[in-house]
Amino acid sequence: MGRLEGKVAVITGGASGIGRASVERFAAEGAKVAVVDLEKEKGADLAEKVGGIFVEADVTDKDDVERIYDTTLSSFGRLDICFNNAGISPPEDDSILTTELEAWERVQQVNLTSVYLCCKAGIARLLEHGGGSVINTASFVALLGAATSQISYTASKGGVLALSRELGVQFARKNVRVNAICPGPVNTPLLRELFAKDPERAARRLVHVPMGRFGEPEEIAAAAAFLASDDASFITASSFIVDGGIHAAYVTPLEGD
Repeated sequence: MGRLEGKVAVITGGASGIGRASVERFAAEGAKVAVVDLEKEKGADLAEKVGGIFVEADVTDKDDVERIYDTTLSSFGRLDICFNNAGISPPEDDSILTTELEAWERVQQVNLTSVYLCCKAGIARLLEHGGGSVINTASFVALLGAATSQISYTASKGGVLALSRELGVQFARKNVRVNAICPGPVNTPLLRELFAKDPERAARRLVHVPMGRFGEPEEIAAAAAFLASDDASFITASSFIVDGGIHAAYVTPLEGD
C-alpha cells in the first residue's frame, strides 16, 4: 500500500510540470486524483491514465473553484488533500521599473488569489470530512531576494507563504495541516521556455544552486506527497524548502572545491 492509499486529492495546475509529476506520484501512492487545469486535452488524458478525473477550471474564478471541490466530492465521496499548485511566470513580469499594472495584477490573480480561493473552498470541505492536508506552492524567491527580478511573481509567492503560515496555525487543532512548498528552479516547460527566450538570464540562476543543477518535477512531487501523507502528521505552517541548497548558500563553490 502507498502512503496515500484511500485518500482523495485535488491538484491544480495538474496537466504539466510539477502538477503533472504530482498527479502521477500521488496516484502511484494510492490516491484518487482530481486533475485541475485549463489544458483540457492534456489534463483529461492524464486523468484517464491515473484513474482519476479531470476538471477544467479557471482557478481565479470563484464559481469555478467551488465547482472543482463539488465535482471531486460527487465523484469520490471525500476529500483529503488540496495541492494548490497552479501558477504563472510571464515575461511581462520583470523589474518593477518595467512591469505594468496589468501584468502585476494577472500574476497576483493566478498565483495568490487562486490560492486564497482554493484554500477557502478546500478547507471548508476538509473540515466537513474530518480534516486533511493543504499544500500551497510558493517558491525559494519568497525567502530571499532574487537577482533576476520577477517582481509580481516574487510578491505573490511571499503572499502564499504568509497565507499558508496563518492558515496552518489557525486550523492546527482542527486536523487540517497547511504547508507551503518552496521549490528552487525546476526543469519544467516554464523554465525551458525562459532558457529559450533568454539563456543568459536563465543561466544566472544555475550559478547559485549548490547542487549545480535544476530540480526535477518528480523531486518536488515527492516532497508534496510526503506533506500530503500521514508521515507529515506533525508538520504544519511550515515553509518546506526543496531548492538544492540555494537558500543556505552565501557563495557557490566552484567545481572541484
